[in-house]
Amino acid sequence: MKSLIWLMDLMLPYWKRILLALILSMLTITSQIGLMATSAYLLARAALQPPILDLMVTIVGVRFFGLSRAIFRYLERYVSHDVTFRVLSQIRVKFYQGLEPLAPARLLNFRSGDLLNRIVADVESQQNLFLKVIAPPFVAILVLLGYGLFLARYDMRFTAILAACFLTAGLVIPWAIKALTRGVGTQMVALKAQLDIQVADTLMGITELVAFGQVSKYLKRIQLTDKELRSQKRRIAGLSALSSALTGMIANLGLWLVLVLGILLVEKGRLSGVNLGMLALGTFSSFEVLFPLALVPHHMEVNVAGAERLLELIKVKSFVKEGVAIIPQSSGVDFSFQKVSFRYSQDESWALQQLSFRIPQQGKVALVGPSGAGKTSVVNLLLRFWEYDEGTIDLGGNSIREFTHEEVRRIIGVVTQRTHLFNATIRENLLLAKPEATEEELIRASQQAKLHEFIISLPLGYENFIGEGGFELSGGQRQRLAIARVLLKNAPILILDEAMAGLDPLTEREVMDEIYQLMEGRTTLVITHHLPGLEKMDEILVLDRGRIVERGKHDKLLSLGGLYHGMWKSTVIR
Repeated sequence: MKSLIWLMDLMLPYWKRILLALILSMLTITSQIGLMATSAYLLARAALQPPILDLMVTIVGVRFFGLSRAIFRYLERYVSHDVTFRVLSQIRVKFYQGLEPLAPARLLNFRSGDLLNRIVADVESQQNLFLKVIAPPFVAILVLLGYGLFLARYDMRFTAILAACFLTAGLVIPWAIKALTRGVGTQMVALKAQLDIQVADTLMGITELVAFGQVSKYLKRIQLTDKELRSQKRRIAGLSALSSALTGMIANLGLWLVLVLGILLVEKGRLSGVNLGMLALGTFSSFEVLFPLALVPHHMEVNVAGAERLLELIKVKSFVKEGVAIIPQSSGVDFSFQKVSFRYSQDESWALQQLSFRIPQQGKVALVGPSGAGKTSVVNLLLRFWEYDEGTIDLGGNSIREFTHEEVRRIIGVVTQRTHLFNATIRENLLLAKPEATEEELIRASQQAKLHEFIISLPLGYENFIGEGGFELSGGQRQRLAIARVLLKNAPILILDEAMAGLDPLTEREVMDEIYQLMEGRTTLVITHHLPGLEKMDEILVLDRGRIVERGKHDKLLSLGGLYHGMWKSTVIR
C-alpha cells in the first residue's frame, strides 16, 4: 500500500493531464460506438430507400465519428504517454536522490547488477501504472454511465443488460484471472532481477570465468532462470488470451441479448426497427473498453513489486548526516584525526582505534600498513562515506560533520587503484570532475598528466570512446586519465589510495613522477603498500589493527627495525 501511495503522490502534480487523458480515452470509445451505431442506422435507413437528403445527417455522422475516432485516439495516446514519461522521469530522479547519499555504506549488500535492474527495469515497469492499471477502470465506468444513459432513452432493460455484462466482464473475469495469476507478477519481477544480475555478473567477470573454465556453469544458471521467466510469461500470455476470449464471449452475449430484447420491442411497436441494429452494434462496440480490465490486477502486482524494490532502497536512511557549512576555497587545507574510533557495524571489531594525526596545509604524509590495518577506512571517513563513532575529524579547522557532503568531496581529489571510467568519450570522463570546464582547461589538465599527445593521436581525439571501465586504454593511460581528472578538479586536498598498484615497473615510474608533480601545493595523503619513493614524504604513519604503531620519516623508521622495516625488506626482496 505504501508503494502505491508513493506512486500516486508522484502522479498528483499531473492531475490535469491525467484528467485530459481519461476524457480523450472516453471520447475515443464514444467515437467508436458512434461510428458503429450510425453505420448500422445508415444501412437500415438506406434499405428503406428514403430521399438522399434524409440520409445526409447520418452520412456526416459516420464521417465525423470515423475521423474523430482516429484524432481522439492519437491525442489520447499522446497525452497518456506524456503523463507516463513525466512520471517515470520523476521516479528516476527520486530514486537517484535517495540512492546517491547511500553510497557506498548502505549499498554493500546490493550487487551492481541488482542496482542496475532497479533503476532500469523496475522503473520501466511503472509505465503500466497509468496506461494499464488506472485508466482502464475509470474509462470503463465513464462509458458505462454515458452509454447506459443513452440506452435508457429507449428502454431501461437495455441499460440493465449493458450493466450486467460490464460487471461480469469488468469484475468477475479480472477476479478470476487474479486468482489464477496470484504471485506471478512478483515472481516475474524477481526472476527478471535475478536474470539481469546473472548476466551482468557473467559479462563483468567473463575473463576470470574463461580462465577458470566456469563459463558453461554460469551460462547454465542463466538459461535456467530465463526458462523459468519465459514459463511465467507464457502463463500470463495464455491467461490474457483466455480473458480476451471470455470478454469477447460476453460482448457477443450482450449483443444477442440487446438484439432479442429489441426484436420483442419492435414487435410490440415500442421500438423502431431502424434503431434495432444501431442499439445492438453500439452495445457490442462499447465492450472494447473492457478488454484491458482482465489483466489490471496482474499489472498492479508488477507495479507494486517494482515500486517496493525501489522503496527498499530510497527509504533507507544514510549513515552520514548532511552538514550545512561551507569551506572557503584555498590553495591547501589541513586536516586532522583526533582520537577517532570507527567500526563498520556493531558486530565487527574496531577498524580504527583512537587514531590521531594531522596533515598541515600543503603537507605530504604517507599511510602504510598491512592489509586490513584500516588505511581505506581513513579515506572512507574523510569522504563522508561512513560516520565515525568516537573522536573528531577536523577539516580546515572545523569539524567535518559541519560541512555538506558535496563541499567535502569538492575539495578532496582522489586517485585510487581502480578509478572508475565510464563507457563514454574521454571528454565526458574528464568533465565529471568539472562539468563547466573549458576546452583550454581540459587540454591543460591532459598535458600536465602527460596524456594530451596520446589523446590527439586517436581518430576522434577527445571524442574517442574508451569502452566499459576504460578497458580500451592501458593501465598507465587509465591512471593518467584519473590524474588529469584530479588536476581538472583542482582540489586542495589530494588522496592517493594505492594509485600505483597493478602497474608494470616502467609505467609505475612514469606515473609516479607525474603524481609527485601533482602533490605540489596540495595537502596530500598517500596510502600504499609500495614503500619506494616515500623518502619524499614529510611523515610516514605505520598503521596496524587500526592504530598508529610507528611514525616518522623513512630513515628513522628503517632504523627502528619494526613493522615498517619488515615491510621495506619484503618490498626490496620482491
